[in-house]
Amino acid sequence: MLPFSVLTLCAQEVLRGEVRVDLEPVYGEYVDVVYPLDAESAYRRALEESALVYSAMIYGWSFEYAIGERARGIAEAFDLSPLGTIPFGDPGLFVTDAQVRDMRLYLWTDYQLNEAQKRRMGFWKSGKIQTAQAIGHGPLGDPAAAGDWLSIKKTALEDAARAAVRAMLRGSERNRPKEARGYIGLAGFPAYWMDAGRWTASARFRVEIKEIIPFGAY
Repeated sequence: MLPFSVLTLCAQEVLRGEVRVDLEPVYGEYVDVVYPLDAESAYRRALEESALVYSAMIYGWSFEYAIGERARGIAEAFDLSPLGTIPFGDPGLFVTDAQVRDMRLYLWTDYQLNEAQKRRMGFWKSGKIQTAQAIGHGPLGDPAAAGDWLSIKKTALEDAARAAVRAMLRGSERNRPKEARGYIGLAGFPAYWMDAGRWTASARFRVEIKEIIPFGAY
């Protein structure tokens, strides 16, 4: 089953997705500060992650991307600014199913959109939006040094967003541009796994590139 779907129930749009929380979390070579997780902590983590994903699906981010070029000594920089957030405990978020298997919590949730959020989702379905699949990585090392567990997964997701925009520009631009600006949001719940001791995120994004600045403009 896909980890995300959009349902229409009684003419009300609902987003749905699943998150998975390890009850014995390990980051790289380091055990999490909380180990093992009790049921309440795991449940809260799942809801916090769900709120983060729904925020990225409904509101997304604006981005500014300096593509960078090693030969010219120009560093790559990708800046994301959230366009809205869904807080923990939002009344639109409902738990529909929770199971524990193989020391992992699987939590399914629904999110009921209000009228403003429905209009926002309409933006992501407009003809100007393209989709791109990409993979990103979180930091290595001790989570105490790299940030909390959610920040690590968020970093991997944001790196996947950078990779998605970069791949889209490679496919559309003959010459590497200097900068690009636009909007990006999640098209569904991302998949996470550990690879070489760090979190890896695979996600499909909706992207609108509003401006491309070539090197020749400078």
